Amino acid sequence: MGSISAMKKPHAVCIPFPAQGHINPMLLLAKILHSKGFHITFVNTEFNHQRLVKSQVLDALNLYTSFQFETIPDGLPPAENLDATQDIPSLCKSTSETCLEPFKKLLSKLNDPATASPVSCIVSDSAMSFTLDAADELGIPEVLFWTTSACGFLAYAHYNTLRQNGFFPLKDSADLTNGFLDTIVDCIPSMKGMRLKDMPSFIQSTDPNEFMVDFSIRECARSKKASAIILNTFEDLEQEVLNELSSIYPSVFSIGPLHTIANNMVDEDLKLLGSSLWKEDTKCMEWLDSKDINSVVYVNFGSITVMTSQQLIEFSWGLANSNQNFLWVIRPDLVSGDSRMLPPEFIEATCERGLLTSWCPQQKVLNHPSIGGFLTHSGWNSTIESISSGVPMICWPFFAEQPTNCWYTCYQWLIGMEIESDADRKEVERIVRTLMVEEKGKEMRKMAMVWKKKAESSPSLLNIDKLINQVLIRS
Repeated sequence: MGSISAMKKPHAVCIPFPAQGHINPMLLLAKILHSKGFHITFVNTEFNHQRLVKSQVLDALNLYTSFQFETIPDGLPPAENLDATQDIPSLCKSTSETCLEPFKKLLSKLNDPATASPVSCIVSDSAMSFTLDAADELGIPEVLFWTTSACGFLAYAHYNTLRQNGFFPLKDSADLTNGFLDTIVDCIPSMKGMRLKDMPSFIQSTDPNEFMVDFSIRECARSKKASAIILNTFEDLEQEVLNELSSIYPSVFSIGPLHTIANNMVDEDLKLLGSSLWKEDTKCMEWLDSKDINSVVYVNFGSITVMTSQQLIEFSWGLANSNQNFLWVIRPDLVSGDSRMLPPEFIEATCERGLLTSWCPQQKVLNHPSIGGFLTHSGWNSTIESISSGVPMICWPFFAEQPTNCWYTCYQWLIGMEIESDADRKEVERIVRTLMVEEKGKEMRKMAMVWKKKAESSPSLLNIDKLINQVLIRS
């Protein structure tokens, strides 16, 4: 399908959940829809829009009259740290309770008779499903974007199954440490072999009314009201899971990897528009140019993971003792508490083969030939970007569905190894060396290239056209 003619230009309102890992794929999708002829209104929260404006190298937010940005309040008190990710449960609660009316007011403004292109469809993050009510009032289609993996989404969809089979709530807090989390979950046929600790982490609670469990169950149920569900994945990677999701939800489209599709079809000007809420350090690319092929471990724990100062020290000495080159992203808010200082001895020992930065252009880094492995928190954006770059992973999942992504990466797709400990330096050293220099790592690198080729040949672009024709511009 080519671009839509100006005479019938549809207007898509795209609204991500207000966190970095949700904004990234939504902006990619918005750019793709714009390239297909849509007028786009991209809706950030006021807090995150300030951060986005601050992080842009140039005024790329106003490049197009047909790609506009609007804001709504998130309902939270003013944040003290403008460079820190807001608390996720608090955001979930606040947006679900306070954002519907501001969003409806915005839609009313966009639908003013003076507007050349009234709103014709809504593409919303699944965690912002209050938008379904607004779409219903306007009688327009709404697509919910689950920015998780398909396996993560399916795991959330089975939270009630876990409750009914006695896995949630935990009987006692001791179950967190006594081996109970290693129990095989035998009540989900399409996820055979998964342990309880591989399911999204919110169920690791003794509270029967755990907010994030109830929130997840509710959002999964509300998703059945959407005109369609979209996922940033591809069929070869998660076929069995996608089949089960299609039996639960009426219309499921796999449309990823979005970043590779966007890179191939979005015009150069729009590519200048970034989604990073932190300023990116591009000097690391010159450093990577100086390193041999497959010789660098890229270390990035994403936009939300928080570790202790002791964990930081353990990771640092694990990397140092591995004797491998590394590029390590350490966010300003990565470490909890007051101290995020690395030992001076570590800096001295690794100055010739390590580079530290606060944020970087991850897709470019992963595609650099010097990168031989990725030490990651197993967030879905990082995972699918690594897969489509042919880079194997070392997984240290933090929360939510990251343990699920980790399990699939290590035991289904065979392109990763899990750090099971609380960041013990000896285990970090061993696994980094295994990935980078031993035969097992070479085999994973070969398998990663197999998945890269499958990602490149996926039918996701055709699925995007079907989504547009069958859902977004239906008459």
